[in-house]
Amino acid sequence: MVCLGNICRSPLAEGILRKKAEEFKLNLFIDSAGTSNYHIGEHPDKRTIKNAFTHNVDLSKLKARQFSVADFDNFDIIFVMDASNYSDVISLARNDNDRNKVELLLDRVYPKAGIAVPDPYFGGEEGFENVFTILDKACDVVISTLK
Repeated sequence: MVCLGNICRSPLAEGILRKKAEEFKLNLFIDSAGTSNYHIGEHPDKRTIKNAFTHNVDLSKLKARQFSVADFDNFDIIFVMDASNYSDVISLARNDNDRNKVELLLDRVYPKAGIAVPDPYFGGEEGFENVFTILDKACDVVISTLK
């Protein structure tokens, strides 16, 4: 899961998907990263942690990291939150195999629609709840394809 700073959308998506994988007893390696280096080593945004906690998703142990070329080797699928993240990740791809691993997360829910997961960083609590709802639905679709 990849967003800009790895403190709002992508750690929340990681936490939601990890919880769903555990519920279905799926052995998946799930992680998140940011395309920027703004928040390396920081915990997710406090508002993200609080919102996730209200849905029984624990993000307290997560720390931000930056996406790297090695992620193409470590992951089969790389979900990005918006077109900017997509461009940033694709710019690091070494070949078609790397490029084919990258997709907008919401394309799983709305195929080829190019819809972004909105960034709640500059909004209020309702923005974080909205993003939770969006990511929860997307992670349901991802899990259904992996079961």
